[in-house]
Amino acid sequence: MAAKLSSGGGGRYEEQQNSEINVTPFVDVMLVLLIIFMVAAPLASVTVKVQLPPAVAPPGTNPPKPVYISIQPNGSIFIQDFRTDLATLGDDLRKNLGNTRNPEKERIFIRADKDVLYGDFMGVMNMLQDNNFYSVALVGEDK
Repeated sequence: MAAKLSSGGGGRYEEQQNSEINVTPFVDVMLVLLIIFMVAAPLASVTVKVQLPPAVAPPGTNPPKPVYISIQPNGSIFIQDFRTDLATLGDDLRKNLGNTRNPEKERIFIRADKDVLYGDFMGVMNMLQDNNFYSVALVGEDK
């Protein structure tokens, strides 16, 4: 915004506002962008002609629902949300998996409270190995 102060007599000032928008920088920027896109567009396209085969991929199968074993500080063991004990852990885990999933290839996620005794945790690990569940993942909290 500009104002014109006249140097007239008597201390009177006339103010005029310049309300015209200067579009020259806008036009300059747009022309530069136009030139850049005109030069870059042919470089982005492939000029070698190739007849591609159709891509027919079979639909992917959803991964199976993960199985979680939770161990509470008092030694209580849960498969998903169902309580179990150490003696029946293998059988209950097989029931939870069903007949379609192979225990030797199934990954079992173990969630243990930070105050769980090491002996309780190792009891669960040993019971899993005794029942042919060899793929075990430990779940921790990210900070």
